[in-house]
Amino acid sequence: MAHSQKLGKPSILKWVSSYFVVNQLKTPFWLMGSFYIAQWQNPRLYRTKRSVVVDNSDKTVLSDSKDVGRIPRATLKEAQAALLEYLHSTRSIQFMDAENMSKNSPHFLKKLLKKVKIVKDIGRSMSRFLRYHPINEFEPFFESLGLKPSEYSPLLPRDLMFLSDDCLLMENYRVLCEYGIERNNIGQIYKQAVQVFQHEFGVLPLKLQAYEELGLNQSFLVKIIVCSPRVLIGDVDMKFIKVLEILRNMGFDHVWIEEHLSEQDSFNWSMILRVLNFFSKMGCSSELRGLISHSPGLLFEDSGHRTLSLIAFLLKFGLSMDQISSLFLQFPEIQVGQFVSNLIKCFMFLHEIDMEVDEIGKIVCSYPIFLGSCMLKKTNTLLSNLNVGKRRLCKYIKENPQELGKWGIGTRVGPLPESEEDIESQRLKMKFFLELGYGENPDMMKKALKAFRGRGGELQERFDSIVNAGLDKKDVLEMVSVSPQILNQSKAVIQSKIDILVKELGYPVSSLVAFPSYLSYTTQRVRLRLAMYNWLKDQGKLETDLALSTIVACADRKFMSHFVYRYPSGPRVWQDLKSKIYPG
Repeated sequence: MAHSQKLGKPSILKWVSSYFVVNQLKTPFWLMGSFYIAQWQNPRLYRTKRSVVVDNSDKTVLSDSKDVGRIPRATLKEAQAALLEYLHSTRSIQFMDAENMSKNSPHFLKKLLKKVKIVKDIGRSMSRFLRYHPINEFEPFFESLGLKPSEYSPLLPRDLMFLSDDCLLMENYRVLCEYGIERNNIGQIYKQAVQVFQHEFGVLPLKLQAYEELGLNQSFLVKIIVCSPRVLIGDVDMKFIKVLEILRNMGFDHVWIEEHLSEQDSFNWSMILRVLNFFSKMGCSSELRGLISHSPGLLFEDSGHRTLSLIAFLLKFGLSMDQISSLFLQFPEIQVGQFVSNLIKCFMFLHEIDMEVDEIGKIVCSYPIFLGSCMLKKTNTLLSNLNVGKRRLCKYIKENPQELGKWGIGTRVGPLPESEEDIESQRLKMKFFLELGYGENPDMMKKALKAFRGRGGELQERFDSIVNAGLDKKDVLEMVSVSPQILNQSKAVIQSKIDILVKELGYPVSSLVAFPSYLSYTTQRVRLRLAMYNWLKDQGKLETDLALSTIVACADRKFMSHFVYRYPSGPRVWQDLKSKIYPG
């Protein structure tokens, strides 16, 4: 707890903000290479406006839709057959590869169809076009491997068009196919680990054999390669092997691991090993098997990055290793990422209602599991539904932190029950309004409740401070009736403004009766305008005395026009006075 007090809210907020920035990125941070950056910095554009428009009497009409599925099925089949014939017969690409490219590159095929002038027979028109217009074979190739145009565009070789020109790419691609990896998964392997496709002839089979000799069967290794292709770069990934060894010693076989790996995710075995080692250092060794069995996401969600983020968050609030270990042993049945998100949103909620950082720390340290399980509504929504101000809400949560569980998304939240302090404040406020004479008119009472801010006792204190300055109570009642906003300031601010008016500016306190809204203006505005007014009088520029309200209340543009710009040296004097009254 002492740690969270020393740390301070700005430091924690900076860390929380950085966490959200990292986790808004869909691609894991260890994959942020030049290809990923290039994808966003230099995307290739694909034209979609141009369509094939021909005479309906003897030509085929194609849709101009962006949706590939709207191309007529018969047209699509003929186009695929023509592309297959070209790739296999003309370009000598193996039949299985050519067939896969022709059937699984719809975006490329649609773009190609828009370039072809189709007369009668689509197949012949396509063949004629391809005879004189060779295509960039890497585009349908990468798309057939499961990549979208926006994904493969930055991966296209700059000076190559034909697949036969990149022998290593095709060799390593075929090795992966023959090993049992689905073609539509190979695109992600290329995107994440292009080096795999740059191995010299015979190198990739040796790498696969090396893993098999360590006890990994082909089925398991296929899943590993799809989820973490970087294991095929360099020597055997010993951190990956170490993770398998640790899990095997706990009783988790390859089948269990395979069940918890998703082909839609990428895995960093170095980070997973780091999480395992961290759990061991926390003293969870004996319970580690049960912990991982109950919550495998601690390891496999984002390769354990979310788990490490959670640990960092808790350490920043001063939780001990024993407390963090206890939390994980009681971890609820919820995704780790959701748990961390909930916890951070609870922290942000407490920050947004202006709770002190040490009080936030106490709640986080005392109820981490509870907070991580709460999916709170947004702060503004809760303030509105609870019909409460931030100060009272802070106090209520400090006394009843578990009430947060009732304010989650999907729950119905009503106003907070009134406290004894609220009831007493309401009584004093009503008494105050009755003394002002609002009790006889219900409409006036409603307006008063909206116009006056503050507790009943505070309103009375502010009213009394104006009376005690030397004014008659009846006059102050009239002042408040004309300018109710003057009571929406603290007692200290009201007294300070009255002291400036009387002691510094030399006006009698009775001048407030004619101009009560003086108390609503800032002291800087009053001082600056009166200083300019007094300079003009000293210079003999003004022949008559002006009322305080005329000087202070008139609009800025009118004041500048009448009292500043009208005189040659006025702007310079105004700036000099302003720099003294508004320093910095």
